[in-house]
Amino acid sequence: MNRARSATGTMRALGLMSGTSLDGVDAAVIETDGHDVTAFGPGRYRPYSDKEQEILRAALGHWEGARVDAAARVVTAAHREVIAEFEQVDIIGFHGQTLAHDPRGRGTLQAGDGAALSDVLGVPVVWDFRSDDVAQGGEGAPLAPFYHFACARRIGAQTSIAFLNLGGVGNLTYVDSSRARPEDPGALLAFDTGPANAPINDLMQARLGMTMDRDGELAKRGVVHRELIEEFLASPYFTRDPPKSLDRNDFVFASSLVDDLPDADAVATLTAMSVAAVRRGLAHCPRAPGRLLVTGGGRLNPVVMAMLDEALTCPVAPVESVGLDGDMLEAQAFAYLAVRVARGLPTSCPTTTGVRQPVGGGRICESAGSDVSA
Repeated sequence: MNRARSATGTMRALGLMSGTSLDGVDAAVIETDGHDVTAFGPGRYRPYSDKEQEILRAALGHWEGARVDAAARVVTAAHREVIAEFEQVDIIGFHGQTLAHDPRGRGTLQAGDGAALSDVLGVPVVWDFRSDDVAQGGEGAPLAPFYHFACARRIGAQTSIAFLNLGGVGNLTYVDSSRARPEDPGALLAFDTGPANAPINDLMQARLGMTMDRDGELAKRGVVHRELIEEFLASPYFTRDPPKSLDRNDFVFASSLVDDLPDADAVATLTAMSVAAVRRGLAHCPRAPGRLLVTGGGRLNPVVMAMLDEALTCPVAPVESVGLDGDMLEAQAFAYLAVRVARGLPTSCPTTTGVRQPVGGGRICESAGSDVSA
C-alpha cells in the first residue's frame, strides 16, 4: 500500500459483507478519512444461488477440511464478481463468510481469500478483521459499532442512540453521541442480543423449502407460545454482562423448542424470541436510548417491527428514517474499518468486543499472495 496516499485525507473505500443469513454479498462504497463519513457511493447485491447456499450451510461449524475449502471457493468467486463491477476505489474491506465463531476456544473463521481479491481492481484489500481482536482477549464481534458511532455523528444525533442489526444473529450498539471518539470510555456498548433471522430462515428451509418468511407472512398467521419464550429467556446468555458474542448456531436449542408446533406458530414464536432477546439486551445499556434504529433484513419484516414497537419503550424506526441504507450499512462498515486499519486507527475496544485495549485488526494485501499484518 502507498502509505503516503493513505496517511491523511479522504479515501474512496469499497466494503464487502456476507452475513450469517447466507443470502448473498453486499457491496457498498463510502468516502471517509477513517473518522467521518463524507459521502455515500453506489451499492450492489449479489445473491448466492441455491447451490452456493447449500455449500455454505454444509460448512457451518467446521474449521477445516473439504467443506470449508469448498465454501471458501464460493465466497471468493462471488466476491470477485462483485468487485469487478466497481471502479475508482482506493481500498477494499473484505469481511468474508463466518463459518465458525468460538472466541474463547478455537477462535473465529471467516471463509474467503482476501489476497486473491486484491488484483481484481489493483488496490489493497483489508481482510481477516476479527483474529487480532480475539488474540488479544476480545470476542471478535460485533465490529460494526465504530461505524455506528460515525453514523451517529453524520446524522447529528444529540442524545444517546442505539443501532440494532437484525441479520442471522442480532446485535446492538449503544452510542453516547457526546463522546469525541468511539474508543473513548462510555462512547459505545455493543454485543450480540441473541438469534434473529437464522433460526427462522433455517426452519423455513427445512420445512417448506423457502429461504425466509418474506414480509412475515407466515408469522402473521401464527400464535406465539409465550411459555416457550420464557424457556428461551432462561438461557444464561441473557444475564451475562456484555460485551458478548454468538456463533450463528449457538441457539439451536431455540429451534428445538418449536419442533412440535405447526409451521405458522413455530415461525411466530421464533420471531417473538428474537424480539424478546432485544428487550433483554437493552436492559444492559447504561440508560434507555433516545431511539432505536433498525438495520439488516429484520427491519423489512413488518411483524418484527411491530413486535419491537410493542415491546420497547423507546421509539423504533428503520435506519432509512435518518437517511441511512439498511441494506448496505454492514458493507459500508467494512469499508470504513478498512480505512481505519490503513490509518493505524482502532477498530474495536473493550466496550465493543471485550478486548483488553483498543485494537486495530485486519491484514492488508497489496497483491495476490502478499499480505502483512496491519
